[in-house]
Amino acid sequence: MSLPTLVLFLPLIGCVLSALCIFGSQNKKAELLSTVFLFFSSVISIYIYINIDVFQDTYVIYNWISFANINLNISILLDPLTAIMFCVVTIVSAVVHMFSIGYMHEDQNRARFFCYLSLFTFAMLVLVSADNFIQLFLGWEGVGLCSYLLVGYYFHKPSANNAAIKAFLVNRVGDFGYLIAIALIYKYFNSLNFDEVFSNTNSLASLNLIFFGYEISLITCITMFLFMAAIGKSAQIGLHVWLPDAMEGPTPVSALIHAATMVTAGVFLVVRCSPIFEYSQFTLNLITYVGIITSLFAASVALLQDDIKKVIAYSTCSQLGYMFFACGISAYSLAMFHLVTHAFFKALLFLAAGSVIHSVHHEQDFKRMGGLYKKLPVTFIFIIIGSIALIGIPPFAGYFSKDLILEYALSLQTFKGINIYIFGCLGAFLTSVYSTRLIYLTFLNKTKIKSQVYNEIKEPGFVMIFPLFILAIGAILGGYLFYNIVYDNSFWSESIYTKPDINYVEEAHNIEKIFKLFPILLVLSACITVFVSYRYIKNLASLLNNNFKILIKILKNKWYFDDIYGFLFVRKMLQFSRYLWASIDVAIIDSKGPIGIASNIWKVASYCRQAQNGKVFSYAIVMFTGIVIFVSLLFF
Repeated sequence: MSLPTLVLFLPLIGCVLSALCIFGSQNKKAELLSTVFLFFSSVISIYIYINIDVFQDTYVIYNWISFANINLNISILLDPLTAIMFCVVTIVSAVVHMFSIGYMHEDQNRARFFCYLSLFTFAMLVLVSADNFIQLFLGWEGVGLCSYLLVGYYFHKPSANNAAIKAFLVNRVGDFGYLIAIALIYKYFNSLNFDEVFSNTNSLASLNLIFFGYEISLITCITMFLFMAAIGKSAQIGLHVWLPDAMEGPTPVSALIHAATMVTAGVFLVVRCSPIFEYSQFTLNLITYVGIITSLFAASVALLQDDIKKVIAYSTCSQLGYMFFACGISAYSLAMFHLVTHAFFKALLFLAAGSVIHSVHHEQDFKRMGGLYKKLPVTFIFIIIGSIALIGIPPFAGYFSKDLILEYALSLQTFKGINIYIFGCLGAFLTSVYSTRLIYLTFLNKTKIKSQVYNEIKEPGFVMIFPLFILAIGAILGGYLFYNIVYDNSFWSESIYTKPDINYVEEAHNIEKIFKLFPILLVLSACITVFVSYRYIKNLASLLNNNFKILIKILKNKWYFDDIYGFLFVRKMLQFSRYLWASIDVAIIDSKGPIGIASNIWKVASYCRQAQNGKVFSYAIVMFTGIVIFVSLLFF
């Protein structure tokens, strides 16, 4: 078995072994085996990434579908894009597995949890290693299924069940777009393999379709539906509503979903299909402005969230917007760079938040905390590191990737590029505001925790702290370690589209120095302002409520997306479903079917029962009548 195949199947082996441990309630074996297999997979992934020139190839695992002119395999398309995603997925998943050993220690069914977690990782690896649209779709649906299982892991909680169903259903909207895109690709390209589709895109670039009475480019139509799928998976505005509710799952699940698996799948899809997207300027513009709007929308909502996990969740939504508007200006390598650095500091933030939640007996409202820097100094340092990387202050990883996107966008000197720079800076400003607010109210504010509980708070054990240390290294050094993927276009070896003869880093460095310094000064001033305001202004919350009552109400209600969707879709669908139930299920199927048949049998039986009245005279009459009829038939 080749090394790339081991990377793919080790998590699946861990999943199967964990599933077997469920029946024997062998929780310790399940957590140990699944974690060890993930660490092996991550070590092999790093080795492959370092030696990608040696391993780059297509590894066919199984000849799957062969009919007409379609030949599809279950394969590993090992190119630089796959190699870097292998690293991100396996490293983050391995540390999440290790952290979960401590976090889920009191759960008596954690073998099931580790089984789901390993299956989640396997599904994502299937997705990123695909060499055709069908295998990618299998992984795509796999991560959707696993997210349903993990978000609804605490199935005894109605809120967890509702969140799992919501995530599953909202993602089906995006999946509908993916299926239409596959159908169009198959019809016009006569293939579903990436290499054949990408190589033939140019020949079909001028083909137009009639779509709802309008003439539209085939490539635009395909890319629009592919982006629709990406919007669902990556929680961009419109289909973002599942993401904050997904915080009902255990915190390690949130880390894995937000850092390395589900939400990054949408970005990966766009980057993998970049040779197609480059032929539709309309779709690229749409991607840009959806990314801009999402980054600002999510950051604005995060300002007033009080749940520590939901603040970090909305920050993910916002940062994904940065990745998408990088794709919108054809800077796919910059989008991948930000995806990689984001994976480390976002996993760090979620797991550090999990450390806090675990220590305060699963309280998630940070306005009820405060003063935790004394009790959780190590966790406090890790939260600081993750937040600085998120905000984008040098020399942390987030600065390299985020500011490179903004600087390159400005260097284009186009209307779209200038908009990206301006609104990207505004998004960074909002990010620094809610990040500083979270840190201050959780760690630096006067404690709101009962003294008895506060005195019992202590740092978690090594098994939960060591994963944070690994991720902190990535959050600090990730910008340096992965800088080559943006500095040298030859690294990608045609696995994604890169602009010929353009070095993104050099172009970004050509802008004036003031525009390089502006985002840094902006976020630093925001951090200082928020800290000073909370420190020295009494009744700050009341003051803000009195002056910005309407805006605060809008933000606290998340711009009313859930309410609008509830009114337009959920209630209408429930009303329509009740009508169908009453008019078809009850009035026709039940009344004419099971209930009707049973009722008629009961009526017939009731009539027959009247003959069995227990009177000899009645029985004699029936017998005499029967004899008369028999004799009549016999002789006449």
